[in-house]
Amino acid sequence: MRSQIRILQAELTQPGAVLRMMWVILLAMALAAAQAVQAEARAAPESFADLAEKVSPAVVNITTTTVVAAPTGSGPVFPDGSPFQDFFRDFGSPDGGRPQRSNALGSGFVISEDGYIVTNNHVIEGADEISIEFFSGKKLDAKLVGTDSKTDIALLKVQSDTPLPFVSFGNSDLMRVGDWVMAMGNPLGQGFSVSAGIVSARNRELYGNYDDFIQTDAAINRGNSGGPLFNMDGEVVGVNTSILSPNGGSIGIGFSMASNVVSKVVNQLRDYGETRRGWLGVKIQDITPDMAAAMGLSDAAGAMVADVPEGPARDAGIKAGDVITSFDGATVKDTRDLVRRVADAEIGKAVRVVVLRDGKSETLLVTLGHREEAEATAVPASITSTEPVPSELLGMKLGALTDENRSELGVPAGSDGLVISDIDESSEAFEKGLRAGDVITEAGQQKVASISDLSSRISEARDAGRKSLLLLIRRGGDPRFVALSVE
Repeated sequence: MRSQIRILQAELTQPGAVLRMMWVILLAMALAAAQAVQAEARAAPESFADLAEKVSPAVVNITTTTVVAAPTGSGPVFPDGSPFQDFFRDFGSPDGGRPQRSNALGSGFVISEDGYIVTNNHVIEGADEISIEFFSGKKLDAKLVGTDSKTDIALLKVQSDTPLPFVSFGNSDLMRVGDWVMAMGNPLGQGFSVSAGIVSARNRELYGNYDDFIQTDAAINRGNSGGPLFNMDGEVVGVNTSILSPNGGSIGIGFSMASNVVSKVVNQLRDYGETRRGWLGVKIQDITPDMAAAMGLSDAAGAMVADVPEGPARDAGIKAGDVITSFDGATVKDTRDLVRRVADAEIGKAVRVVVLRDGKSETLLVTLGHREEAEATAVPASITSTEPVPSELLGMKLGALTDENRSELGVPAGSDGLVISDIDESSEAFEKGLRAGDVITEAGQQKVASISDLSSRISEARDAGRKSLLLLIRRGGDPRFVALSVE
């Protein structure tokens, strides 16, 4: 050892030896770090057995029973005078003409020791009886606490003499593409089956504005619906809801509703028996690049206000044509982003909403309403087309609104606008979805009441060097903005 030390000391006395030694040490450290990162990236669980054993007691099989009325005229039909006719009249048809019982299977998981259970709405929808089977073999009847069709979530409750094992929700926003996950449930009625895979994608949208699905290649089949998707800490990060499959079986494309959406819904169902989402009271649409160009915006971000019916937004001064760029201190990326932020906000809360109007930002204070109550109100009937005296612009034959056709077209009394009576199917207007019977109420974010008004807006857009003109279209009372080329 002493001789080795002397050799090292001798080498270090050579010119540049210390510098070379430092480079060798740094290179070795860098190589070790790279190998550690590579090992971590490639690391996979040796086994999922410990995790499965830990969470299994909180996962349940769900069996639902629905009573289906027997169809009228059921049973065999025989010619008049047949001896079988008398027999079946006296003793009944093979099914006795009685109502039939239909069973369905699904999965779920316990979230509290006092018996609250989460599953999918479609698992228990229309059920007359709901039976819960636990991993231990214990069976209990469940009662429905509440459902939310928009996220396909249902909350059940069972009564148990002893505290039940349960699992907790994790933070789904922390899940990354490539992370390991484990699914558990009742696929094809097999019961308490485990599958594992990775997060294949995030933020998938399947049904509506409230969606936030985690895509996974962990095997999910019929009967897995309502079951949990776990992270490696045994926390629920998703509720297995649907699959993409040409044959009804798993092909490695499954979808789980993210836990950060589910937990909010579950808390509201537990507290109120229903969801309680915030309501802003605007009809909105995404801003396309051509709409942004027509308004002189630098980028197509935010949510365009197409209409402001009676409600919180109108009371606060928000107007059609405003672009909502911020809600409650957070930047609004698009309509989906705004809808989710508003839905998550507290009912009755006063929030600051920043809008872009005529090229300037304005901040308005809006007191949010209750979406579920607002959605219970009646909606306008669908429109029928009219036959006004036409004039043609931008591939459309147009005529002014009259007292006779306003109510037919779902346009508020006293409103002005132009009715599309016919449209060239090769035109840009037709390509972008405009049809006969639609009403143009604004052009260039100014009201139009006549053909000359629209012609003037087109000329103004051209003179300003703009390539397109923004039109506000109403169909059956529902508004939307469309940008048409004026070149």
